[in-house]
Amino acid sequence: MHSVLERMARAGHPPLHTLSPADARLAYEAGAGVLEVPKAALARVQDFTIPARDGHALPARLYTPSLAAGLPLLLYLHGGGFTIGSIATHDTLCRELCRLAGCAVVSLDYRLAPEHRFPTASNDAWDALAWLAAHADQLGADPARLAVGGDSAGGTLAAVNAILARDAGLPLALQLLIYPGCAAHQDTPSHALYAQGLVLEEPAISWFFGHYVQSRAEREDWRFAPLLAPDVDSVAKAWIGLAECDPLVDEGIAYADMLRRAAVAVDLEIYRGVTHEFIKMGRAIPEARKAHADAARALRMAFCME
Repeated sequence: MHSVLERMARAGHPPLHTLSPADARLAYEAGAGVLEVPKAALARVQDFTIPARDGHALPARLYTPSLAAGLPLLLYLHGGGFTIGSIATHDTLCRELCRLAGCAVVSLDYRLAPEHRFPTASNDAWDALAWLAAHADQLGADPARLAVGGDSAGGTLAAVNAILARDAGLPLALQLLIYPGCAAHQDTPSHALYAQGLVLEEPAISWFFGHYVQSRAEREDWRFAPLLAPDVDSVAKAWIGLAECDPLVDEGIAYADMLRRAAVAVDLEIYRGVTHEFIKMGRAIPEARKAHADAARALRMAFCME
């Protein structure tokens, strides 16, 4: 990890938070695949759209490991602070989860800030999950075996989706949360300890969230900060994968504790010595490949595939 950080520093790219959102998206996409494992060849990769509540057509991509019917299905929500990230930036990761878990994966391009502020991303994610529950069979998937997952801001959206699914009576097999944002304010000890020099820095967090939430009330809405949800009783069981050297690690642990206090089954993995974004560094970081395998195993078990 130290070697990766040194190489990133030597590359000399301007920090994303110093760019416009549009330029930051281009820069993030340009660098997204540099440290990834090779892209898995899959039986089916298909782009389509999912209707949002306001009629907007949300781009989505379906990945399947085979052409068999009735595959279990994971809705994957990419990270990027609600401001950057896309299907393209998380294409390799979604392929790897599909390959290793043996399930179908749908990756969603929810709308981004600042063009689309809170709660648009959350609404888009829920609209996609509800649509998949009703139409999974049209994609060759099993609507009775659904999971939701994501990394960073996408992990926030996945956690929120799990609560909304509980409220809607929609059973989920698993919520797969990779270093999710869970807190309203960035005031935990890990935010101070890991504020500088470790991929996700404090100025970037403030920049991301400043584009997405505009008021204290929005920050303290549980759809931005799942730790403030009224309750998490009876939500789907969780697999939570955290990076040790990450500003978000304390709130991820706190959310795991909150779920456990509500008698929700939680499998918590903290990957030592790695930073935020490590899940997309499988070519350089063995812990990323370990996390891929652990997440896939959790999906297979949740889907009763082993």
